[in-house]
Amino acid sequence: MEKIRIQKLLSDAGFCSRRKAEEYIVAGKVQVNGRPVKLGDKASSTDRIMVNGQLVVMPKKKNNRYIMLNKPRGYVTTMSDDLNRKCVIDLLNGVEERVYPVGRLDKDSEGLLLFTNDGSFANGIMHPSRHISKTYRVTVRPDISEEQLIAMSKGMELDEIKMQPANVIVKTKETGRVVLLITIHEGKNRQIRRMCEAVGLEVARLRRISIGPLKLGMLKPGTYRDLTAEELCALRNAIGN
Repeated sequence: MEKIRIQKLLSDAGFCSRRKAEEYIVAGKVQVNGRPVKLGDKASSTDRIMVNGQLVVMPKKKNNRYIMLNKPRGYVTTMSDDLNRKCVIDLLNGVEERVYPVGRLDKDSEGLLLFTNDGSFANGIMHPSRHISKTYRVTVRPDISEEQLIAMSKGMELDEIKMQPANVIVKTKETGRVVLLITIHEGKNRQIRRMCEAVGLEVARLRRISIGPLKLGMLKPGTYRDLTAEELCALRNAIGN
């Protein structure tokens, strides 16, 4: 039986994302056949893998799912929450496969969120080397100046980390309210909100409307659907997978 990296095995089994699996391994919470493992170790689907004392059941044949959700406000992007907040997974009624979110949107943000049980695909979407674009429709207050636009576009420094340049377009302008389309190619924690705050703008609403070639379209808030074959192919082409 071919042996592969343990984090990929856990991801392929739908137990967790590859990144989360790596965190478990580093924390010493993963055992294979009764022995603790380290990053880089390999195993096969016939080995006995335990994570935090829980046996990981390897499916004989996995049906990959690729789902898009229009996340509403008020939901956290986690599988469970210690504070009993509403979780995005609660919106996937009827999905039998153990899927997990690809990236995240914060509690007050909304819009396009992907779910899958395909670890390789998820890693390709999230990995910064793939430069997958993400576009957000952002309503800010009270107004925006040319200097603020330039500052946000050229690649800001947030918490002493240099961000990549962003594409910032003024969509509409009203008294005390501006709608921006902001496209970035990385996904730092609360990056859009922090960019706006750094130049003195208040974010009234933040909605992700596209990931690479995939667009949210007319999907209603709180509902989901599987990706079409064409959408999945376009995303695979974008990540080179």
